[in-house]
Amino acid sequence: MICTTDFRGASTVGEAMLHRPKVFTAAATVAEVRALFDDDHVHAALIVDGATLLSVVERADLDGLCGASPAWRAGRLAGRTVRAEADLFETWQGMRCRRLAVVTEDGQLVGLLCLKRSGRGFCTDADVAARAREKSGGTAEAAAGRIG
Repeated sequence: MICTTDFRGASTVGEAMLHRPKVFTAAATVAEVRALFDDDHVHAALIVDGATLLSVVERADLDGLCGASPAWRAGRLAGRTVRAEADLFETWQGMRCRRLAVVTEDGQLVGLLCLKRSGRGFCTDADVAARAREKSGGTAEAAAGRIG
């Protein structure tokens, strides 16, 4: 079976990434991040200190942890980050999870690469905005609070 991809003309991760991913601060608890995962579109939580990415937390990372614990300790960076200048096709071929945090050389978070459920393309900022509008009843003002 041939798998076709739709990278919408992008050749680097930076061209395909979401530019305003939702983030949590280092103060976020396991319980707060668990609540984020109530949305089945969410596959990773990004924990930052300022602009520096501390941790990428996935659902399974939280299993068995106390809700009051700091969430950033549950996640990791290894295998969950990529640089913006990385080749998109090579990154796609090597992806072991559907979300990769996009970081600079010094660990600053610049975006999120989100593989679509089909595995053949990446979510766009417009896709995320449309989903937020649907959830908020269609108003742009309500949707704005869900992005970024």
